[in-house]
Amino acid sequence: MPTEEKTEVEVSTAPVVDAPSEVVVAPSSGAVTGKKDFSQTRPPRERKKNPRRSSRKDTRVRSEFDHKTVSVRRVTRVVAGGRRFSFSITLVAGNRKGMVGVGQGKSSDTPVAIDKAVRDAKKNMITVKTTKGMSIAHEVHAKYGSCRVLIMPAPGRGILAGSSSRTVLELAGLSSVNAKILSGSKNRANIAKATIKALEELAKTGERRSK
Repeated sequence: MPTEEKTEVEVSTAPVVDAPSEVVVAPSSGAVTGKKDFSQTRPPRERKKNPRRSSRKDTRVRSEFDHKTVSVRRVTRVVAGGRRFSFSITLVAGNRKGMVGVGQGKSSDTPVAIDKAVRDAKKNMITVKTTKGMSIAHEVHAKYGSCRVLIMPAPGRGILAGSSSRTVLELAGLSSVNAKILSGSKNRANIAKATIKALEELAKTGERRSK
């Protein structure tokens, strides 16, 4: 009879240990760029004010006169070494309460020329004789150079004028006034001076009537 062979299977009795799972940690933004993140630790920066600027603003006093530029011309002068350029500026200054004037300034620098023109306008300031409604009592006309200007009262219609005569009337504070330029000249400086001359006639007319 054939003999049966018995096979023995060795069963290990040691406890089974699971392999540790790998934990993947995402790198922070600071690790990628190589820079530290101070957004959470650093306090907000406080901006300091410049004491010089504040003191300058406080010391500035705004002038009571407004001014508008009427004409800007570049003037060329020929000298032995070549040409020299300068700027001639004409502007109108007024306080919108009955005082107005025209001034001219000339310099190689534009801001300096404007300052000269403002000082000249203040020297040549006139006081316009107006009615209670900031209009004029009667029509007046004047001529300066080749420019002739006619100014008439226009109740309830505002300022009806063109060119630099409108600038003069606005800065004088007038309303309900009609101005006409009767000449063909387009020189804005002369038109402004003719308007000033016409407004001066209002005071002269009052002096004549009082006499």
